[in-house]
This record gives sequence, C-alpha cells and structure tokens, in this order.
Amino acid sequence: MNEVVVVGAGAAGLATAIFARRLNPSRPVVLLDGAVKPGAKILVSGGSRCNVTNAIVTERDYWGGKRTIIRRVLRALPVAATVEFFQEAGVTLKEEPNGKLFPATDRSRDVLEALLRAASEAGVVLSPSTRVQEVTPASGGFSLQTSRGSRAAASVVLATGGLSLPKTGSDGGGLAIARRLGHTLVSTTPALAPLVADPGWFHAGISGVAHDVELTIWIGGRASERIRGAMLWTHFGVSGPVALNASRVVLRAQLEELEVRITANLFPPATFEAVDARWTAAAATRPRTTVQNALAEELPASLTAALLARCSIDSGTTLTDLSRDARRTLSHTLTALPVPVTGSRGYNYAEATAGGVALEEIDPATMRSRKVAGLFLVGEMLDVDGRIGGFNFQWAWSSARAAAEGLAHSSS
Repeated sequence: MNEVVVVGAGAAGLATAIFARRLNPSRPVVLLDGAVKPGAKILVSGGSRCNVTNAIVTERDYWGGKRTIIRRVLRALPVAATVEFFQEAGVTLKEEPNGKLFPATDRSRDVLEALLRAASEAGVVLSPSTRVQEVTPASGGFSLQTSRGSRAAASVVLATGGLSLPKTGSDGGGLAIARRLGHTLVSTTPALAPLVADPGWFHAGISGVAHDVELTIWIGGRASERIRGAMLWTHFGVSGPVALNASRVVLRAQLEELEVRITANLFPPATFEAVDARWTAAAATRPRTTVQNALAEELPASLTAALLARCSIDSGTTLTDLSRDARRTLSHTLTALPVPVTGSRGYNYAEATAGGVALEEIDPATMRSRKVAGLFLVGEMLDVDGRIGGFNFQWAWSSARAAAEGLAHSSS
C-alpha cells in the first residue's frame, strides 16, 4: 500500500496532486473533495479573474507563522516557476498594477480547467462528492472515513482550506481533523474581509466612492501597522484593498481583546503639519477660492461635502475666511480621520483565513507533520495569510510543491 490521498481539491490540493504524480509517477495519488464540482473558490477569486500570483513575493507579504518558515516554503516554487507551470498548462499570465498576475484571458475558469486537465494528464484519480469525515492513523498509514465509505492510505495530505467563503466548501472540517490528530490550532479570524463601521458614521452617504488612503492601525495606543492603498466607501463601512489588508490586523487585535482603533490619512503621505501649511499657503495665493472647491481638487466631491459637514465648516467659506481653528480641525480630519470599525463582514465575504494549524508543527522543506508520520498539510489551513495581490495563491502553489517533494522521497 503506497497510495497518497489528498483531501481537498482546491488550489493547494490540485497542485499537490499534480506535482506529486510528476515527481513520482509510480506512486498513485487520489484526490478527494466534498463538492460535486471542485474548485469553486478558484472560480470566484479575483472577481472571477483569479489573481494567480504576484511578480514579487517574499515572506514579508504574509502574516501568521514565523517568516523564516514561510521563506523556506516559498523557495519550493518561486514566482518564475509558478509562471512557467501555468504557461505549460496553457495559461499565459499578464501583469497588472502592483505586480498582480492574472490569466491573459481574465477567466478564472481557465485556471481551474488547466489544473484539472494537468491532474488528469498526470494520472491523478479525482473523486468528487467524497467528503472526508475522519482521518485515523492505522497500521502502515491511515484509515479514512468518507461519505462514500472507508478507505486506506499510506500518506494523507490535508488541503481543505480554512473558513473563508464557506459556500465554496471551506467549512473548517479539515482544521477539526488536524486538531484531532494532535495539531495545535491558532485561533482563526477572517482575513481580507470588508470592514463594518459604526452605523452612525457618515460612510453610507458616500457609498461607492474610492480613493487612495493610508490606514494606521493603533493597538494599545501605539501605531502597529500602516497600510496604504485604495479604499472603497460602502453602505456597511469600508472595503477595497487597503481595508481588506487591514482587516487581518484589526480582527486579530479584537480577538485578543486589545484596544484597537483605525485612523485614515486621506492625503498620504502628507503629515498634519504639511497639510496645514498647504491650506495656509493656498489662502495667501487663492484667497477667494472656497474651501469646498479647493478640497474637491484633491478628493471626490461627495467625500469633500461629508468631511466639511463633519468639521462644521460651511461649504461656501473662502480660504481667506477659514479660521485658524477650523483650518487645523480640517487638517487633522484629513490626516487622521477616525474610522469607527466594529468588525468585519465575516467569513462569507473574507478572501482568506487568519490562523489555523501552527506553522512550527510542519517541516517547511516537505510540509510533513511533526506530529503524525505520513501526514502533510498545505495551503490556507496553515497559520499563514497573505496580503491582497495573489500572495495566498502563491502560498498554495509553493506549499503544494514542497509537499510533493516530501511525498516523492518517502513511502509513508
């Protein structure tokens, strides 16, 4: 008995199965997935375009476990090798702003079909509609209880994902199996999730407006993280890349019951002093210009009106008539606007999961469990989550390759 069973046919599971067969064609690989049609998360990712990876990926693009471990795993399949892998599979990637690499066709379905085709050509046996309910160490390997009965395996790869987008099949079942097998689970929260604001704030009135900001996350009174990018105002709060990236930090702090707050600099990277000086200079050179018109040159008009109302400044006030106190209040608002976040929209809207199986409990060279012989863990179910931009998919591909290397050099 030398069979490998990969549990979960998402990005990491499919890639692990493909690489394992390519590296050791004599070893049978079976891929089990609970869905009728595997790969739903791939299809919906990146607005159904699938942000496959990023032009530059380092351990600094991730949160979670130790960066030294993350760096070792990423080395198993660098970005260049990822691009080549997809090119050979028939998916040419194109680069967009911020280094994001998408399929040239802008179709996530092309990515999924390429992976399924590569798995079939490699000799992977795919078994959909087969939910794994339990994995138990047994003589010579493992016994698996599934919705289609029991089966044996010499090695098992858990690739079931985390808790994000549960409608695609990521319901935490694999995490529970890992815990019962003796692994430590770092408490989970949504990651890359839209943030919900206090309903009494002014966000709903400017829903749909997007612009560049820098968010500062304050934890325990200290600036813990500064994140810059596009922010989208919504009816429930804020979204867009900068809010999604901030969500991980905010939600982890809330989980730990730490004091956390967010401020937004609407004129990044300008400081309060710089913005205040700009208003003073503008008053001297353009005294008859209204504050609203001057501000609308920098920010969307609807946001400008909302900010002036918040500062109790009449929209018709000219720059020369703007009092010192009003000017300083406006400058503070523009560079340190409090964002009253109460939480996130949860796993149903999160693109990733923070937390999961403790990274220290796997061998980064092989993704082999340090707790259970013959068990491997890959992808999102580990305590690693990347920022937006293709980094979580790259983690899936790299961890899959590392696991395949481990499987190729072992029989259990």
